[in-house]
Amino acid sequence: MTSALLSLSALLTASVLAAPAAGATSHEGRPAGSATREASAGGAPAGWEKVNGDDPARIAESTDRQPSLSASGRSAAAPADESGPMAIKSMRNGKFAVTEINYAAPNTGAVRARSTHVFGAWESFAFEWDEASQTIALKSLANNRYVAVEKNFTGQAQNVLRARSTTAGGWERFVLYYNEDLDLYALQSTLNNLFVAMENSYTGSLQYTLRARSADVTGSWEQFDLYDIVG
Repeated sequence: MTSALLSLSALLTASVLAAPAAGATSHEGRPAGSATREASAGGAPAGWEKVNGDDPARIAESTDRQPSLSASGRSAAAPADESGPMAIKSMRNGKFAVTEINYAAPNTGAVRARSTHVFGAWESFAFEWDEASQTIALKSLANNRYVAVEKNFTGQAQNVLRARSTTAGGWERFVLYYNEDLDLYALQSTLNNLFVAMENSYTGSLQYTLRARSADVTGSWEQFDLYDIVG
């Protein structure tokens, strides 16, 4: 696998905990019990391999897979660090993840797969590698905050991903997996050992939200493509 632009900065400061949030409406179509079972720690799903900082999986280098940036009128964000800005595309609905910086508390910064194109900072994330823990942190370039797993949220919003932390600790750490046959990626939270899923069947403001709640990579709900943003 070819090398990707992942940062090697160590970010070990503990995260600030968030208050519980209101839940979303229930969803259907997922395997029963996938939100409550815990994945076995330390083991990669069948067919998947862990992406390490010194041997990362390929992140979309061919020009025909690069999303085009266009003017959007959104507020500018600080430039990405040496990891470069990347976009996260859900394979469930074919849309790019966005940081909802205009959402009211307690859902400010919720990460949702709802953009059809990469318009700018709202869809841009920096991937920062930590050598000590062998994990990555996702930093939203929309608000320059790290994405945390909201374990203390209640109801259907429990374990939602939200860009709200100024430092990256246990709540903000993920293991990145790559499937060579599928040429796709999966994210596992180190906080609860669960994989990130896109909640396609949610309704309301948290529809398409990303949430660390699957015990395994069962299909397109937990599968993502990564794009190195250019231009």
